[in-house]
Amino acid sequence: MRTPVVLVAGQGRTEDMVDVLADRTGTVVVRHRFDGQVVVRSVSTQEARSDWPLELTRGCVACTVRDDLLVLLRRLHRRSDIRRIVVHLMPWLEPEPVCWAINNVRVRVGPGYIDGPAGRDVRIEAVVTCVDSANWLPQALGDDELDDGRTVAQVVVGQAEFADALVLTEPDRATLAVLRRLAPRARMTVGADRVEMALDHLELDTRRGRSDNPHDPLLAGQPSLDPDGDVGLMVFSARRPFHPQRLHSALDLLLNGVVRTRGRLWLANRFDDVMWIESAGGGLRTSYAGRWLAAMSSSQLAYADPQRRALAAADWDDRLGDRHVSLTALVCGAEPEEIVDGLRGALLSDDELSRPDEWPNYADPFGDWHEDPCEEMSEHAGDVAGAHEGEDR
Repeated sequence: MRTPVVLVAGQGRTEDMVDVLADRTGTVVVRHRFDGQVVVRSVSTQEARSDWPLELTRGCVACTVRDDLLVLLRRLHRRSDIRRIVVHLMPWLEPEPVCWAINNVRVRVGPGYIDGPAGRDVRIEAVVTCVDSANWLPQALGDDELDDGRTVAQVVVGQAEFADALVLTEPDRATLAVLRRLAPRARMTVGADRVEMALDHLELDTRRGRSDNPHDPLLAGQPSLDPDGDVGLMVFSARRPFHPQRLHSALDLLLNGVVRTRGRLWLANRFDDVMWIESAGGGLRTSYAGRWLAAMSSSQLAYADPQRRALAAADWDDRLGDRHVSLTALVCGAEPEEIVDGLRGALLSDDELSRPDEWPNYADPFGDWHEDPCEEMSEHAGDVAGAHEGEDR
């Protein structure tokens, strides 16, 4: 039987939460801290604690923590006195890549162990994120950067979005409204003393370490689409492609007063490619997410995800196949109507749709990977608001 693992992340009073979890019999707590020179690993139970300095792997703190943790989890699994492992992540460490590594990164422990991922011996029972109610929302809407190039918003939004349970330091209406739409499957509570109750009543469809796929439903967990003051979840969809340059100019609308944007893009100059867009606060990036099903060969289709094929079949177009635009924006202060108008204006006009031979020649400011804000904005080809004369198809 695999040993359950609970990962604790966030910027709030995580130590209080870990202390509550540590009170359960058979729980061991693993911590890593960096003192500026070395990473120190701490393993503690109710009876004892041990510290061990670690040499930096490739000069990378995150790599050092990951490599040590994966081996340590497999070793702790062998101890008969351990029934649960609590991993207290450093404040700016995101739980999603750690969970992926536990389930997928092959490690060699030593004699008596079969080489393989830590997931052979442990299972992710839950990710618990502590939310500092006083600071989380301003951080989630901002564009401050960390020393490693990530944005603060990217980290705090990712920590909350990936959680199975969210523990707020204080009740805050706006923060709760955002979190209920950002992580609708997560169990929410206020105060560290209720974390065990939250873990005992997790939703059946909660993540438990599973990452999203770009082709998964964008509204998993059925978040509310009703606005709550300045907070709301906007959905945009279309069955015609974007003009790449007009879309690039319109993306500024997603960088102010928006907590999170996620979705699939269809660019006219990349007729067969799916592009993924994701933003957190003032930072945004796009990346290549494979081919549309309609552009795949029969052998490629055979390996496509069955759920994706089923969802596509329900809305299949005889001419376009499954090609579409679909994205969501979790706004907190931004005007949804302005975003919709800007995105609609970035779609191909009826006149442009009638000249598909010109699409491959459109200048592409995205490439396979793109991040905003970028150093140079491309020249805006025409007026965004007036470029689209027809209705969305």
